[in-house]
Amino acid sequence: MKELVSIVMPAYNSERFIKDSIQSVIDQDYTNWELIIIDDGSKDNTKNIVKEYLNLDSRIRLIALDENRGVANARNVGIKEARGRYIAFLDSDDMWYPNKLSRQLKFMQENDFAFTFTSYEIIDENGERVNKVIRAPHHVDYRELLKGNIIGCLTVVIDRDTVGDFLMPNTKHEDYATWFELTKRGFVAYGINEVLALYRRSKRSLTSNKLKSALWTWNIYRQQEGFGIIKSTKYFLIYALRGIRKYSL
Repeated sequence: MKELVSIVMPAYNSERFIKDSIQSVIDQDYTNWELIIIDDGSKDNTKNIVKEYLNLDSRIRLIALDENRGVANARNVGIKEARGRYIAFLDSDDMWYPNKLSRQLKFMQENDFAFTFTSYEIIDENGERVNKVIRAPHHVDYRELLKGNIIGCLTVVIDRDTVGDFLMPNTKHEDYATWFELTKRGFVAYGINEVLALYRRSKRSLTSNKLKSALWTWNIYRQQEGFGIIKSTKYFLIYALRGIRKYSL
């Protein structure tokens, strides 16, 4: 029997891209999934677009929040509503390859892995490839994660039967903070070095998001992990150097 996969998709003012994201889930060759879309108080046509899909596919569910409370809260709403053994994440402007779930679940079940991720390719706002692939290493444990977040949230699948219940901390870089919590429990994240997802990066986010991400990472070292200045600086420098290599085109 194929296990149910719950796909958590937060959405905020996503009318431009969400159709592509939803369609990439519908096109999966693994069919036992539920797509939980959490509309985080959108002001555009996002909810109406999603409602059109509700009539087309009973596996799609919409949870509409009254006000915008941020992506961490939206993802947690989805996690709490999820009925599946496996939890996967996909943002409303990103996409999966059709064999993403089938390939990843086979990898997990054959190797008894509870926390996995894959390589992904970056595309621009128009969906054009920019010749940049973020490669998944064989595995990432807590110590390796301190050097930077190489785990793309859009590629992650987690086995709740093994990992147990979890939620994302209500903080910036909530996905990175979650990977810390899971690896501190002793779980290793195992990577598939195959491109199975597409991450959309907007032009206006290139500089501002890098600066914000750097600050958020520093705060995780100092506040969440409780590191001192010297230890935080050490890992921050490693993170910065990796970031330059990761996003240079």
